[in-house]
Amino acid sequence: MKIYEIIDEELSLSIGVLLYYEKEGTWIIELQGYLDEWNAPLLLSGYVKKKIYTIPRDVSLLWVRERIIPPGRQNIQSILSEHKLREYDERRFLELSGGRCSQDSMYIRKREDLPEYVTERMRRNLQDCLISSDTEMLCFFRDGAVRKIDLSDLSEMEGAEKLRRNRDLFLSGRILAGGYGVTFDNAVDIPAAALYRIGLSVPLKMDHFLSFARKNVLDTSEACRTLDCSRQNLSYLVGEGRIAPIRTQVRGNLYLKGDVLRNTW
Repeated sequence: MKIYEIIDEELSLSIGVLLYYEKEGTWIIELQGYLDEWNAPLLLSGYVKKKIYTIPRDVSLLWVRERIIPPGRQNIQSILSEHKLREYDERRFLELSGGRCSQDSMYIRKREDLPEYVTERMRRNLQDCLISSDTEMLCFFRDGAVRKIDLSDLSEMEGAEKLRRNRDLFLSGRILAGGYGVTFDNAVDIPAAALYRIGLSVPLKMDHFLSFARKNVLDTSEACRTLDCSRQNLSYLVGEGRIAPIRTQVRGNLYLKGDVLRNTW
């Protein structure tokens, strides 16, 4: 992750930090909590007015693109050659420009660590997310909280109607870079802060689920040893419906230990 501080040169004011997750190519802006709609960047002032200081990835990307040469520029190949770049690179162009833009007095500079206010906010980012049924998901947060969210809870969120109408879209859910939310096939994003706020608290911890997975999930070899049988015999039990794999794979399946043990009674 690359970290850049955003500074308003005219106001001599730190606006926040810009985070870049290189592997996913995701930008996130974390604004200072003392900003108001008058000293916040114009593009982001609507969020600040609502007391939202973590800016979604699509809007953060728009802010970045306001400050760099667009990839469709007519002489882009000459510009790439001049800066010894083999291909268009948003991050490199942002660094080359210093994040400056003709529309405001802001610029960026690299920093090595996250400010404390961002570290504290990130405690409510996602650690993991489980789509547990066609309408529900379990969200595990970095501060140890677990929340259950039903599709009906998302009724006011943008894109919620798409998720209700399209089962496959909902089942595609995965966490965003940095745990900043859940994305559904990159078509609908639900911020982590919204999931934390609207989800129903569940009296469990991530450690409980990890412990269950370590102790109660068996691969094919472990299931065969438990039953003292061959893979062929195990396949027979699966075919007879006496054991149901929780995940099927080419090299072997995964089973619940309880299902396997029931066949030893």
